[in-house]
Amino acid sequence: MPAKLIDGKKLAEELVSGIKKKAKLMKEQPGLAFVMVGNNPASEVYVGKKERMCKEAGFYSKVVKLPGDVSQDKLLQAVEALNQDPKIHGFIVQLPLPKHISESLILETILPYKDADGFSPVNLGFLFISRNRIIPATPKGVMKLIHSTGVDIEGKHAVILGRSNIVGKPVAQLLLQENATVTICHSKTQNIEEITRQADILVAAIGNPRFVKKEMVKKGAIVIDVGTTKVMDKLMGDVYFEEVKEVAGYLTPVPGGVGPMTVACLLENTLECMELQKKMGV
Repeated sequence: MPAKLIDGKKLAEELVSGIKKKAKLMKEQPGLAFVMVGNNPASEVYVGKKERMCKEAGFYSKVVKLPGDVSQDKLLQAVEALNQDPKIHGFIVQLPLPKHISESLILETILPYKDADGFSPVNLGFLFISRNRIIPATPKGVMKLIHSTGVDIEGKHAVILGRSNIVGKPVAQLLLQENATVTICHSKTQNIEEITRQADILVAAIGNPRFVKKEMVKKGAIVIDVGTTKVMDKLMGDVYFEEVKEVAGYLTPVPGGVGPMTVACLLENTLECMELQKKMGV
């Protein structure tokens, strides 16, 4: 029996519908901003989708576009302006950034209670000690997709392909919080196929199109494909969908899986930023 499709687009629409209702009840309009550096076509498309979902949910949105050769100081000034803007409750700096700019410094400059992407060292630190504040949007979306299957995570073996601070490591922490046994694989891992075949839950986040083949997947496993790589004008995931759907129990498509959930979780995070600011009196 082929895998059951996890429809991220449908789940995201349901989440945004609930967010819209909450936003309508608020005294002030939630504000979410996006900082873009350079003219990366993929980033422009992604930010465009985020803008549209903002409007759909009744949010105020703002896009700050800066040239690719912008100085680090100018970018820091733009970040600080959003930190101080009362109409903006959460914002993100679209990654990756040009090589002449320190990503870590930029992320450290974003106020933790305006960090809609959840990449601030403060928010990641709270995640690490299981005192979650603002959870990174993509890992949060990944967990919602897994939960949608109805499968109990406790006691399951989860394998994550990729150890990035953006996806791999935060997903590992979230799965550990729900009592999964977690293995992280990366470019130096030996016998990866043997490890992935043991996974009840497999999360692929390495940016290597069609890396995960049928023979790497345990029958009935939940497979979440975070990868998005453009190949000949076609968006491909890290999972060889046509092969893996024959063995997996549940599977996310690309596009239409993790992507829409990430955007929806950004909106949810913005509401959580607003709540945090209210508690802190800022």
